Amino acid sequence: MLTWLLALDGAILLWIQDWVRNPILNAFFSVFTHLGDAGMLWIALALVFACIPRTRRAGLCALTALLLGLLCTNVVLKHLVERTRPWLVVEGLVPLIAEGDPNSFPSGHTTAAFAAGVVWWKSLPWPWARAGALVLAVLMGCSRLYVGVHFPSDVLAGAVVGTLCALCAMALWRRVADRRRNRI
Repeated sequence: MLTWLLALDGAILLWIQDWVRNPILNAFFSVFTHLGDAGMLWIALALVFACIPRTRRAGLCALTALLLGLLCTNVVLKHLVERTRPWLVVEGLVPLIAEGDPNSFPSGHTTAAFAAGVVWWKSLPWPWARAGALVLAVLMGCSRLYVGVHFPSDVLAGAVVGTLCALCAMALWRRVADRRRNRI
């Protein structure tokens, strides 16, 4: 990894640790970040949306995007890049939670959050839900920085991968819908 990027990433994490962390935010972000473990928050919401006729397509499309994100991030990219976790290379950084996966790049939590969040931003029928989906995705990325288990560039890459997976899933579902219409 580029030396200047590692220095910038580390400086941002230390700034968060030294100037932003406080007991209330520590509790909030420690709990919130765990909601994204194994994509469970996003999977649960997608399943709820899939059960509601008006949001069925948004739920199924989000599940597709989540699967694509899992494959891209946890199956391929993390093993190709093998970037170590920040607390192992940034002197003085103390993570707030334990993280079992040794690979940091890109953030799988952020990938999942943006994969689902972008699908819902583009497809949910309620403006408040569309905005909420993006807010939750951004909060998930921020939580990974706050608790000190990802570099900022990991989170940024996760957001990009998740967004691309969402766009691919939406294109796939549009194609399926077009084929169904053409058969009738």
